[in-house]
Amino acid sequence: MPVLQRDGVRLFYEVHGAVDGPAPVLLTHGYSASSQMWQPNLPTLARTRMLITWDIRGHGRSDSPEDPELYSEELSVGDMSAVLDAAGVERAVVGGLSLGGYLSLAFHLRHPARVAALMLFDTGPGYRRDEAREEWNRRVERTAAAFEAQGLSALPNRAEVAASRHRSSAGLARAARGIMAQHGADVIESLPAIAVPTLVVVGAEDTPFLAAAGYMAAKIRGAKKVVIPGAGHAANVDQPEMFNRAVLDFLEAT
Repeated sequence: MPVLQRDGVRLFYEVHGAVDGPAPVLLTHGYSASSQMWQPNLPTLARTRMLITWDIRGHGRSDSPEDPELYSEELSVGDMSAVLDAAGVERAVVGGLSLGGYLSLAFHLRHPARVAALMLFDTGPGYRRDEAREEWNRRVERTAAAFEAQGLSALPNRAEVAASRHRSSAGLARAARGIMAQHGADVIESLPAIAVPTLVVVGAEDTPFLAAAGYMAAKIRGAKKVVIPGAGHAANVDQPEMFNRAVLDFLEAT
């Protein structure tokens, strides 16, 4: 099992597909899912280029440290950089779903030279207004409390979560409070400065994220937006063939 050690925390990652070829792709999963959520897409997307998948700390086969201070957006962005280093990749197409998409934007903000392009799936850029951010963080706290009270039975009944196996419900609770909670508007305010090719994908039935997808596509210069019919929050699992086609078309044009 390929793992890297980062300050005592083991992070699971996998490298798929061709070693030589166009820019590699780093894919980051959503909250309470894991790298397993990309299984419907790997055989197609890894035909011509390297794909790197990994498990966010507190998720899947990565460690779930007991210290809450070991979970944060900043540490997760650092984990992404460390995964690229472990795979021998300096610059990649960086993409993800939901929390993974937000972390991809945060990664671009902090490491723009390492990003060849962005792919944002069923995600949002955070909140500019304090009130909206505070409401989001109250929801995050309810999610964390549910995992503490109910264990892994609190996992949502969603397609991208079903394929994942987690070691610790406590790790998921700590990841919610530390990684998913938001504390500023720097990511959403960075959108107009993004100059790399960007793909925004959203499921037509992913109602909570339709407006966010439209907002990102409007704010990021030249962004391409694709709405996948018959798909919910996990467009890559709900409609893998259409999702794969949208991603391949984008990558081939990038």
